[in-house]
Amino acid sequence: MKTTTLFLAGFLATVAACSVGTPSSSDAPPAVAAGFDPLDTMSPASSKADALALPLQVVTLSTRDIAAIERFYVDGLGMTLSGPVEVGADVQARQAELWDMPEGLGWQEFHLTRPGADIHGRPAMAIRVLVVDQDVPSVHDSWDSRSYGGFSMGFPNKDQIGLDAKIRGLGFGARASSAEIYDVPRTDGSMYSIHETIFDAPDHVHAVGIDRVGMLPLGAVDSDTGLGGPGYSAQVIDDSDSVLAFYTGVLGLEVRRDSIFKSAGSDGAMALPDGTEFRFTILMSPGHGPGGHMLFVDFTNIDGIDSGVAPRVPHLGIGMWSYPVTSLDEVLRRAREAGTPIVHGPVEFADPLHGKVRAATLLAPNEFLIEVFETVAP
Repeated sequence: MKTTTLFLAGFLATVAACSVGTPSSSDAPPAVAAGFDPLDTMSPASSKADALALPLQVVTLSTRDIAAIERFYVDGLGMTLSGPVEVGADVQARQAELWDMPEGLGWQEFHLTRPGADIHGRPAMAIRVLVVDQDVPSVHDSWDSRSYGGFSMGFPNKDQIGLDAKIRGLGFGARASSAEIYDVPRTDGSMYSIHETIFDAPDHVHAVGIDRVGMLPLGAVDSDTGLGGPGYSAQVIDDSDSVLAFYTGVLGLEVRRDSIFKSAGSDGAMALPDGTEFRFTILMSPGHGPGGHMLFVDFTNIDGIDSGVAPRVPHLGIGMWSYPVTSLDEVLRRAREAGTPIVHGPVEFADPLHGKVRAATLLAPNEFLIEVFETVAP
């Protein structure tokens, strides 16, 4: 284990630049929505009534190796694997259109879930796994943290030090040689500890184990096992202004944090070059707290790594995020107004994960695929 100092300095600078400010002993905690912790910088001040896109519900990843997926996410992280899911030809045809799958490519669908875990009445995010039947390119060539595209999923838990040993014992590596420990401030200036490891998951995906000691987890955690998540997902991008404009303008998400970090370099969880700086942004659905949120990293003084492969399904790795929305028509109206490519839809069908939905897909400015859907009454 190691304690980070440079990362802490960066985080404190971040908090100072955020709307919560740097509290003094006489400051009252900022107002937050009812039911949320006023000492948590992740708590909303907005209303759920303002939400267009709700919290991120599903992360889709593509693989050729379901055995490796099971060993990491089930044996390591304690998730439940279901599948292959029975998907009729008509449903798979709708999916192929929505996801713009190459002609002739087949796949089996599996689901990774965490039954029984919830946060603020919402379940943990699910992972849709597409096991493709042909060799396809990988979004990432390595686990280098500078690689553009879908970077990670976060897995809140109650014992990151133990989880770190467990995952490494299964033969999986991590970006750093041991778990990272650092302190961060609450809104009243008091401190709590974070224990974190960025694991090397299959298909060059990063899985972040994270324990906010003494604070509400960053997503749903099973009370019996202490394992949780996914609680969030992250991307590395190279044009944050246009990407963030898409998520805020078209999907109606809100910026909860937006600042510049200086990394801990080779000693930090991301194992970045010393002196690396990056813009770090957290997006959430209005009125919602931790769980189903998104992180974005945009390097400001180094170049990222572009594999030349579009960061979207069916390319191996994380390739799509799926959001329930309160009005699909409004999302599509905003997309047309913003010039956002609509890949397909709207189309109505019975999705194996979402149920009967009316759905469409959009292409974010970095070519990442976004699925939006609204539930249709039976």
